[in-house]
Amino acid sequence: MFTRRKFFSGAAALIGGSALFKRIAQGAEVVAAQSPAPASSNAYPTVVTPNGSSLPWKMVGGAKEFHLVAEPVRREFAPGMLVNCWGYNGQTPGPTLEAVEGDRVRILVTNHLPEPTTVHWHGFILPNGMDGVGGLTQKHIPPGETYAYEFTLKQHGVQMYHPHSDEMVQMAMGMQGFFVIHPKDGYKPAVDRHFCIFLQEWFVEPGTSTPNPNIMTDFNLFTFNSRVWPGTDPLVVKLNQRVRISLANLSMDSHPIHFHGHHGWLVGTDGGPIPQSAWVPQTTINVPPGTTQTLEFVADNPGDWAFHCHKNHHAMNVMNHRESHRSKSRRRERKSPSACARLHGDGTSGHARDERNEHGRPEKHTADDDRHRPVRPDFDGRHVYRPENS
Repeated sequence: MFTRRKFFSGAAALIGGSALFKRIAQGAEVVAAQSPAPASSNAYPTVVTPNGSSLPWKMVGGAKEFHLVAEPVRREFAPGMLVNCWGYNGQTPGPTLEAVEGDRVRILVTNHLPEPTTVHWHGFILPNGMDGVGGLTQKHIPPGETYAYEFTLKQHGVQMYHPHSDEMVQMAMGMQGFFVIHPKDGYKPAVDRHFCIFLQEWFVEPGTSTPNPNIMTDFNLFTFNSRVWPGTDPLVVKLNQRVRISLANLSMDSHPIHFHGHHGWLVGTDGGPIPQSAWVPQTTINVPPGTTQTLEFVADNPGDWAFHCHKNHHAMNVMNHRESHRSKSRRRERKSPSACARLHGDGTSGHARDERNEHGRPEKHTADDDRHRPVRPDFDGRHVYRPENS
């Protein structure tokens, strides 16, 4: 049978050879990947994890059995930018787990990390021995061993999984994932599309490929599902579909996520669904650390709409301003000691931009550059440069 998925996959193949239509081909591939499977007898939308995947399961002994592998992964944050992370099943965030309220689930966790780990089922109502806190509710899982978690799902909502073992390192390196528990009676009102996005901050020293987990505030990258624009997949929906977007945050900061062209409602947190009488109308959803927040809206305004963190440095990430930060006086002309692309802080938060010239090579900087405040407009609109001691 000729399906929508086959159509978009074929379209991507036909136009993929033309540089002019490369962007269109990429969009067609995303639509094909996000196209829902044929409707089944239940009322559960297929969950889409942009730039990610869902974990398959098999029925074993009356339980839905999943297999998670904790391991080092290489993640491409943006085209050409590979970062050494930790995650599950070859990706960060780990694959999304899906089940239904009332299901019995069994999750086998194999540790391929160079240190012990555990998995905590964040927000779950479950037996104490299954909570996954190393040294408290269980022994740590040593490298090379497998641990079985098994419990019955007594709730529905969007939850998380993450380690409770060497948390500062393991979560900062990308060990996190979604667990979506569908309501046994379906969604009311019915939901057509459901997207899951994990928010995270990183500090990757310029010229290196490994995040520094010791950093507490001075991050230089902000990601959606461990990707930065233009490497992030679009969220593709049809006109008038009812859409859910679930956001999770295990970073050090809260993130006010803003969407354009629509308004919606906050309908759930990691504490569970919010009664419809208490839904809060929103165009910006604040996602504190250690929470999930679920937004719901009707896609009734066609167009390509932005969806971003409203903290300014997170909205820009490491995009180039194309503004010079050189001193007018140029008192010293020593070269920067770094041979790699130089990242200059954008002001208060320490987020940075990669200054490269039109040939992709690092721009040269003087020793004075690092002691200048960012460019700001003067009252007459001109750009002025202020030394730190002025």
